[in-house]
Amino acid sequence: MTYIEINGSPATADTLRLPALTSYGHFTAMQIRDTRVRGLDLHLERLRAATRELFDGDLDTGRVRADIRHALEAADVRDASLRVYAYWPEGDERATLMVTVRPPQTMPTGPKSVMSVPYVRELPHIKHLGGFGQNHYLTAALRAGHDEALLTDPRGVVAEGAITNIAFWDGESVIWPDAPSLLGITMALLEPRLPSARRHITLADLSSYRSAFLTNSQGFAPVRRIDEVEYTVDAGLMRQVAEVYDAVAWDTI
Repeated sequence: MTYIEINGSPATADTLRLPALTSYGHFTAMQIRDTRVRGLDLHLERLRAATRELFDGDLDTGRVRADIRHALEAADVRDASLRVYAYWPEGDERATLMVTVRPPQTMPTGPKSVMSVPYVRELPHIKHLGGFGQNHYLTAALRAGHDEALLTDPRGVVAEGAITNIAFWDGESVIWPDAPSLLGITMALLEPRLPSARRHITLADLSSYRSAFLTNSQGFAPVRRIDEVEYTVDAGLMRQVAEVYDAVAWDTI
């Protein structure tokens, strides 16, 4: 079941017209536990920066926090998968905020199979609406028996997953693709806390790495293969990632 509020009030047929009829906006997705979230400042800055870029306006992050708290209280939950969407209808003095509350989710930790696809997102640094292309290719990957799609440009440069970031392990460092992509919150939390580097990676380079893993708001999981390239699930690496991630503080909203 999904509970929805728009501008701090329960959604109605009238207020749902805006999200139903427009695809111009942006959002952030988070996992709430005991009314707390990892990387709250990163979520708020993501929303604020995208609002400025898309709508040339400012977003009151105190209002965002208040709307999240109100929606959680109204839904009578302390654990949730929660999204905050931002729209700004022409002529309005402030952004319209929609908060959706669903049951909490955690990424299954089993090793993932990934299929590369010839697609990259527009304005990839923004978590924007209208993701038809990535959903199309993710659906194609799932239908082919995979768990995720790997987005690549026409030169075969690796960017990101359809709904994840991807990292590779060369035996010494965690290597994140140096390509236009969304800086996911979990990636942003892990990258400075792990021995990390950014590197230009192409499909031809995939076999040079020992291991890989995926991250998104639901957590992380190892990769067992990309296309025909098989990877070792490095227990030591995944233990290190888990320890670092578990040590990240949960922020009060």
